[in-house]
Amino acid sequence: MLWERDLTQEDLNKVEQKLLSEIENNIKEYEKSRGNLIPILQMIQEKLKYLPKDSIEMVAKYLEINTCEVYGVATFYNQFRFNPPGNHPIKVCLGTACHVKGADIILENFERKLEILEGETTPDREFSIDRVACVGCCALAPVTMIGDTVQSHMAPSKVEGLILRFKIEKEMQEREKAKNETAI
Repeated sequence: MLWERDLTQEDLNKVEQKLLSEIENNIKEYEKSRGNLIPILQMIQEKLKYLPKDSIEMVAKYLEINTCEVYGVATFYNQFRFNPPGNHPIKVCLGTACHVKGADIILENFERKLEILEGETTPDREFSIDRVACVGCCALAPVTMIGDTVQSHMAPSKVEGLILRFKIEKEMQEREKAKNETAI
């Protein structure tokens, strides 16, 4: 997996650069046609989980169009991300049922506690926050999803505890790993 927990930022950059090199070769499988712009962007996002600036420039150069045109198409469709997803992607439902029950305050609390805004990822790539229109759990409103786990009847006061739980789990894994390495 691209974004494994034990990778440093430097390791992540190396992995990403390697994948970008592979993508540069994969792009050549597509005909140089503006009609292939979206399939190329989808292929890149499938590999990297987002569209870094370098990839946008690479596509523009290959298709011989302006970078702003590629960016314009990519920003038009909400399927494309411009920040890497976190190991723990947080999706705050802002559908009608959740909105009425204060989901916007829950989103603000996640942003404040993680010191990032919606659509962003923490520098260590542990967490990312996105707003979603509906997750289909209206009876459990307000709802937040962390990874594939639904957090029902969310309250702003639960935000800090959820984040702390993940941080404690990570520390415990790191201690266990260090313990195993010293035992060898």
